[in-house]
Amino acid sequence: MKHSLIFAPALLALLGGPALADPMVYTHGDTNFEAYVATPDGTPRGTVLLVHDWDGLTEHERAQADALAADGYLAVALDLFGTNATLDSMDDYRRETGALYADRDEFRARMMAGAEAARALDGAGQMVIAGYCFGGAAALEAARAGMDMAGFVSFHGGLETPEGQDYSATPAPVMVLHGSADPVSGMAELATLMDELQAAEVPHEARIFGGARHSFTVPGSRDFDETANAGAQAAFREFLDARF
Repeated sequence: MKHSLIFAPALLALLGGPALADPMVYTHGDTNFEAYVATPDGTPRGTVLLVHDWDGLTEHERAQADALAADGYLAVALDLFGTNATLDSMDDYRRETGALYADRDEFRARMMAGAEAARALDGAGQMVIAGYCFGGAAALEAARAGMDMAGFVSFHGGLETPEGQDYSATPAPVMVLHGSADPVSGMAELATLMDELQAAEVPHEARIFGGARHSFTVPGSRDFDETANAGAQAAFREFLDARF
């Protein structure tokens, strides 16, 4: 099973990292899920939900959650695929993401189930939802669904709005962090999204990182861009500071 914790709380405390709560285990329908929870020292400034890339909940999301906890946030890296999902190859990733893209009601329901479980955690307060690639598309899906969030952040996510959807119910600001050389969602899609948010009177902002490609925030990926990633993380913290 892919989604298991590998860091012991005592070891992280010894190293000066954030304390970790137990895995957040919850169910939706017949599917079990296990999120990764990183807790700060003291009272959380706010709660950040993170949605993973298309390969599921990995060390990338766990590291992002740990960094947010070190900055004072309660960080919950959600799992949208379920603990029994097989995630060994790109075909597996396509199957899992494709199933949710094809069933938007289920897509939204899984995010809402994770958010509901996170609200029961000690110290949970207002929430921002953010995500990477597939998770960036998920954050925008959550915005269109009108989820009760203080903000929505897409890191190099899919930007197109599915037919029949819009941003009329979006309750809070949207931030898009994107590379100008992203071959998956280009500048035309970004411009269309900005037009849609403007028409819906949703507060919005985009930070564009020149020359950055698709997975520019993911260390070890062929698209990782250290400068663009640092800029995106700084912009994300600015966004969170304004929300909480």
